[in-house]
Amino acid sequence: MLTGMGVAGLGAAVSVPVWAGQSPRLSPATMQSDAALLRRAYETLHPGLLRYQTAGEATARFDALAAAQPLATGDFYLALARCLSAVRCGHSYANFYNQSDAIRAALFDARPRLPLHFVWLGERMIVTADPHGTGIARGTEVVAIDGHPARAILAALIPLTRADGHNDGKRRQLLSVGGEDGYETFDVLYGLRFGGGPRYTLDLRAPDGRTRRAVVEGIDLKTRRSVATPTNDTDNPGWRVERRGRAAVMTMPGWGLYNSKWDWRGWIDYEMDRLVADRVPALIVDIRANEGGEDCGDVLLERIVEWRVTADPARRLVRYRELPADLRPYCDTWDRSFDKLGADARRYDDRFLELAGTDRDAAVIAPRGKRYDGKLIVLTGPENSSATFAFIQTVQREKLGTLVGEPTGGNRRGINGGCFYFLRLPETGLEVDLPLIGTFPRVMPPDAGIVPDVAAPRTPRSIAKGGDPAMAAALALVRS
Repeated sequence: MLTGMGVAGLGAAVSVPVWAGQSPRLSPATMQSDAALLRRAYETLHPGLLRYQTAGEATARFDALAAAQPLATGDFYLALARCLSAVRCGHSYANFYNQSDAIRAALFDARPRLPLHFVWLGERMIVTADPHGTGIARGTEVVAIDGHPARAILAALIPLTRADGHNDGKRRQLLSVGGEDGYETFDVLYGLRFGGGPRYTLDLRAPDGRTRRAVVEGIDLKTRRSVATPTNDTDNPGWRVERRGRAAVMTMPGWGLYNSKWDWRGWIDYEMDRLVADRVPALIVDIRANEGGEDCGDVLLERIVEWRVTADPARRLVRYRELPADLRPYCDTWDRSFDKLGADARRYDDRFLELAGTDRDAAVIAPRGKRYDGKLIVLTGPENSSATFAFIQTVQREKLGTLVGEPTGGNRRGINGGCFYFLRLPETGLEVDLPLIGTFPRVMPPDAGIVPDVAAPRTPRSIAKGGDPAMAAALALVRS
């Protein structure tokens, strides 16, 4: 039985968000025009469109976007998210950060947010931090929000969330709130799908099993970001090395350094030179909060490998030789050479062209500088789904170190990425990311992320105690 009230006398929050009037309505003609453009671009350019669905299924999903009745922009955004999530590509989505100021203001910015940090462990929503002083202890389970069971919320949001293949661990991770992202996926999708605020009624189960009901005030975006951990500052990404007994722990929260003026390669070399000079027995690389970015892991591995190794032996396939002229006005990118991405590619089959970087001309990681020959341990988790996934895959495949933690995001059947267009849908004003290179393994592995050598998952109990099972397991390996 639920006991207690966090705020006396307050009922459940209203079901309609206070910002709903700011989301303009779209005409059927508007949505149909942009749905046709999206279909043309994805069918022409996306290498992974049919990796997990048939052509008929893809067509039906594009057709469903062509709404016959007017919709609010927020409702069309959800329909777009559902369509793109069905591609099962972690890089194919209506990117929060690439939307216009007007779209962000209407759909993302004004909505109240749940004032907690939490993680999804299976279907359970477990509080990891209380940064805004609600009095809810870490390790507490949120059983329901405004009468919606947590498991039902998760079931409703999973089909709207990007990830590779059927790796729902990545989807649950994206739907967790940890204070690392400028826009939290849960904040956006929950607000659009369920509304709510300015207060939330929570049914809670404490770590000791006691249950209660609490009403908490929602927070705004500025307040959410005020306690965020900056992981996407390209000139100060929060990389650090600290000594823990016989090990050095290298923490790398993000590799999104595309336009950085910071000499991150020099930083890696400096730190690796120190490890070599000090003869540190073990290096623990903690990238659990790191989705990807630049191939920083390859630069690190150059200081670890004994001989040249293949960075990624999978086939790299694209769909086009040159960007069709009718799509060019809508395809933004940082590098217009992508317009002729497949110009020199080899014909692979009736559907694909194969880029260099496979077979005899495969990209390699070659030894460089003084080699670090200590024990390598990499901490893994569901956030790892892009460049970090590729790094972890190389470490495992080449037996360069030991993986500790939880299964990764990404997918062993390959991912899509490398080069991108930002597809601008002119009628609705929305943007959709469109990856251009698909990696396809030569054998068919499981539809899953990478499983670590040593499993050390988070649990409600470890969260309540403030423990770190993966780090504890890694340090135990160093001592053994």
